[in-house]
Amino acid sequence: MSVVGIDTGLELGTAPSGPDEISRRLEGMRATGYVWKLVILLSLGGCFEIYDLFLIGYIAPGLSRSGLLSTTTQAFFGFSGIGAFVAATFAGLFVGTFFLGFLADRFGRRAIFTYALLAYSAASVIMACQTSSGGLLLWRFLAGIGIGVEVITIDAYITELVPSRMRGRAFAVNQSIMFIAVPVVAFLAWWLVPLAPNGVEGWRWVVLIGAAASMIIWVLRLFLPESPLWLARHGRTEDAFRILATLEARSGAAANTSAPPARPATQTTARVAFADLFRPPYVSLVVLFMVFNLCQAFGFYGFANWVPTLLVEKGITVTKSLQYSFIVAFAYPIAPLLAASFADRFERRWIIAGACIAIIVFGMAFAQMTAPALLIVCGVLLTACNTTMSYAYHAYQTEVFPTQIRAQASGLVYSMSRLSATFSGFIVAYMLKEAGVTGVFGLITAAMLIVVIAMALFGPDVRGKALDTV
Repeated sequence: MSVVGIDTGLELGTAPSGPDEISRRLEGMRATGYVWKLVILLSLGGCFEIYDLFLIGYIAPGLSRSGLLSTTTQAFFGFSGIGAFVAATFAGLFVGTFFLGFLADRFGRRAIFTYALLAYSAASVIMACQTSSGGLLLWRFLAGIGIGVEVITIDAYITELVPSRMRGRAFAVNQSIMFIAVPVVAFLAWWLVPLAPNGVEGWRWVVLIGAAASMIIWVLRLFLPESPLWLARHGRTEDAFRILATLEARSGAAANTSAPPARPATQTTARVAFADLFRPPYVSLVVLFMVFNLCQAFGFYGFANWVPTLLVEKGITVTKSLQYSFIVAFAYPIAPLLAASFADRFERRWIIAGACIAIIVFGMAFAQMTAPALLIVCGVLLTACNTTMSYAYHAYQTEVFPTQIRAQASGLVYSMSRLSATFSGFIVAYMLKEAGVTGVFGLITAAMLIVVIAMALFGPDVRGKALDTV
C-alpha cells in the first residue's frame, strides 16, 4: 500500500505556492529548544485530557463503593455498572472525533485546543456534583465529546509544527508529558477515594481537582502560535509567513525574507474534500486505520481502564489495588520518554506491531500470576508497551493525511477506537464475569493479533517524509 500525497512537488519552471513553500521551510527548520518548547506547551495542555480520560479506572472502586455504579451487571448492556461509565466516556469521544473533528480544520488548531479543554472541564465539574447514575453518565458523555475534539486537535497541531525527522520523538515526548497525569490521578485516587474529605466522597475530589487545574490553559495559549501550514491552506498566506518567520528566527534559522506569493502560483494546491477520503488514494488508508483503531482500543483500554478492578478480582483489597495501580502508573510517562531514543529510527508500523506482540505476552502473564510483585512488574511492562504503541499511532494516523482535512481525517479513523472502547466496557465487564481475568486477556490477545497482521501487511512507510508529500 502506498500513500499518494496531494502536493506532488514543483514542476520545472513553476513557482512554489504558499503552502508548498511553508511546508518546505518547516521541514528544514532546526530542532532547537524553541520547537521543543512548543511541543511541551501543547503536551502540558494535553495532560488534563489524559487526567480526565484515565480517572475512569482509578475512581471506579469509589463509584462502586458509593452505590452509584456496580462492578458488574446481570444484563450485558447494564447501565448501572462501571462498564456503562466507560461506555459513556467513549461514546462521547466517538461523537467528538467522528462528528466534530472538522472544527480544528475549520477554526484553527489554537482556538479549538483552548475551547475544547474548557468545555470538557466544565462538564466534569457538573458530573462531580451528580447524585444519580443517569446524571453521572450523561455528563460523562458530554465531557467525552470535548476530550475527543481535544485529542485529535493536539495531534494535528504537533504534526504541523515539527519536521518529519523529529516527529516520532516529538510524539514520544508529547505522550510522556501528557501521561504524567496518570500517576497524579492514580495517587489522588489512592489517597482520596477511600476517604470523604469535608463530607464529600473522595472520587468527586479527584474529578474536581483535575478540572480546577485545567485553568492553566489560559496561560499556555498565550505562548502558542497558530499552525502556519493551516493558515496557508486556508488562504491566510501573509499570517502564515509571518508566523513561519518567527518560528525560524527563534529556531536559530537564517531569516527567509522572501514574500508570500501575491496570487496563487501557476500550479495550485488541489483541494481535498471529506468525501475524497472514501476514494483512492485515501480509502485504503482509511480502512486500514479504522480496523487498527477498532482493535487497538481493546489492548489499551481493556487494561488501562480496568487495572484496579482486575486486581480486585484477583483477590486484592480496594486500597491495595489502588496502591499497586499507582505504582504501575509511573510507567505511563517514563516509557514514551525511553521510546524517544528509537522513535525515528524505525518505521511506525514496526514499532506498533512489536508493541502489540509484547502486549500479548505480558498480558497473558498478568492473567496467570497472583503474587503482588509479579503483578506489578507485568502491569508496568504492559503499560510500557501500550504507551509505546500509543505515541507511534498518534503520529502515524495524522501525518498520512493532507493538511486541509488532517484533523477531520484522523478524527474519522480515531473515532473507531472510541466506538470500540464504548462497547469494550460492556464486553470486558461480561468477560470478567464469565471467564475472569484470563478471559479478559484472551480478548485482548485476539485484538492485538489483528493489529500486528494489518500493520505488517498494509502499513505505509512514512519515516523521514514531509507532510503532504508522503
